[in-house]
Amino acid sequence: MSIICGIPLLECVYCLACARWAWKRCLHTAGHDSETWGLATAEEFEPVPRLCRYILAVYEDDLRHPLWEPPGGYGMKPDGLILKRTYEDTHGTAPPYILYLDHDHADIVIAVRGLNLAKECDYALLMDNKLGKRKIDGGYVHNGLLKAAGWVLDAECDILKELVEKYPNYTLTFTGHSLGSGVAAMLALVAVLHHDKLGNVDRRRIRCYAVAPARCMSLNLAVRYADVINSVVLQDDFLPRTSTPLEDIFKSLFCLPCLLCLRCMRDTCIPDEKMIKDPRRLYAPGRLYHIVERKLFRLGRFPPVVRTAVPVDGRFEHIVLSCNAISDHSIIWIEREAQKAMDIMVEKDDIMEIPAKQRMERQETLAREHSEEYRAALQRAVTLSVPHAYSPSKYGTFDEVEGEGSHRSSRESSFDSPKRENWDELIELLFDRDVSGHMVLKKSQGDG
Repeated sequence: MSIICGIPLLECVYCLACARWAWKRCLHTAGHDSETWGLATAEEFEPVPRLCRYILAVYEDDLRHPLWEPPGGYGMKPDGLILKRTYEDTHGTAPPYILYLDHDHADIVIAVRGLNLAKECDYALLMDNKLGKRKIDGGYVHNGLLKAAGWVLDAECDILKELVEKYPNYTLTFTGHSLGSGVAAMLALVAVLHHDKLGNVDRRRIRCYAVAPARCMSLNLAVRYADVINSVVLQDDFLPRTSTPLEDIFKSLFCLPCLLCLRCMRDTCIPDEKMIKDPRRLYAPGRLYHIVERKLFRLGRFPPVVRTAVPVDGRFEHIVLSCNAISDHSIIWIEREAQKAMDIMVEKDDIMEIPAKQRMERQETLAREHSEEYRAALQRAVTLSVPHAYSPSKYGTFDEVEGEGSHRSSRESSFDSPKRENWDELIELLFDRDVSGHMVLKKSQGDG
């Protein structure tokens, strides 16, 4: 047609389509992802900067003589450090982590460090996964991260149970950054499923803060565990946005900008409805907190604003073409901006001079609003036909409709079935004993 008419019509249409796509992608900023979300309050966001500092403390060899502490220090008492595990202790099956007893905030904290670019075992952990390889509690999760979480809980379940029973009013918090965020999210999930082996700890006492979270669980699990797991994202951070499997991201680590651009072009052509209905697709877990500090066509950083929601659709589905996509993944920047945002919230509260009684009422209102938002997200997941999503009942449990045989069958997995409710069988699934009687991880199917 172009030759007959003498005008390159098809070429013009193609160029216009490409120009439109490029214009829309270049104008899409991180602020658009959360522009309809509500603002976070100081009460709910208070743990984030503190837990970021705890994660940074994992990198220290001696907490009494720190070398890399942020301005103001870590805010930790060395006597509260119960244990510290290194790569030598975990034999590469899990990233280094610490167990810290925080009396000031009535909290028992396990903090897991992020990816170590110099350790092959961290890459092996990330690459131990294939799409749809591991199913648990009716959804899919990252296999390598789940195995690392299983190792940590197997190693520390006795001391965690002792602490939980000794301090019944303390919360049990799992936190981590990047690679560690995925392990922390899996720790929270398995702890909820096997709470009887941690002293029957109540679900409301378990919480997780995944900082710069990895996409580690399917959408139905990400929404269902939003009352336990919280994810913190700084502006343009690439990791929560790219649906590229983690094992492929870090295979291409040194050409990451090229990979992100190609993935961005591919995801633009996939309808959101199709992505939502893929049961194996992994997402950032739980409730999302988005720290926004830059604006379109503006230079520099603005006072950070924190928005929060439990989204089902529009859950960081598109990569932002930004020169800050990688730097916003840094735990140092996240801690700094989270603390700035927290200081601004506290300053506003001080200006308003809110009485103590009203603060308590606001906390109760916040808890009620979060509960309603959580239930609304569960219902919306059902409305959007998210695979294996369940409607909440008015009693706080999931509806068990007669004839819904797929409900039970979908929850049966390699970890979760009616006959596998105890911790021992969970360990048997993950570990074997060698000749000397030591626990070793089972090899995955297909491993050489």
